[in-house]
Amino acid sequence: MNRTRELSGQLSAATGDMPTYQIRAPTAALPQGVVMAASPGSLHSPQQLAEEATRKRELRLMKNREAAKECRRRKKEYVKCLESRVAVLEVQNKKLIEELETLKDICSPKTD
Repeated sequence: MNRTRELSGQLSAATGDMPTYQIRAPTAALPQGVVMAASPGSLHSPQQLAEEATRKRELRLMKNREAAKECRRRKKEYVKCLESRVAVLEVQNKKLIEELETLKDICSPKTD
């Protein structure tokens, strides 16, 4: 089959036609562990509907907790970064003020 596809691809490249491929149905069923999701219409009893709603709610709450935890972590990191920047700028500001005072002393006329 690969040889046929390869020849078909070469032929189509030479003639400018689109290559043709066969579509095969899968020979095996779904792999183990794969479960098809049931649609809400296929659940029959009210108990099953309630269990599904509870499961979805718990899943949503769990995802929300994780998202909130990540948000708090990012906010804490952001605040630390800002605090660090403030510290650096305060030091820089202090140095500039000292330099300004020095320059004022040098440039101002001395009155003795």
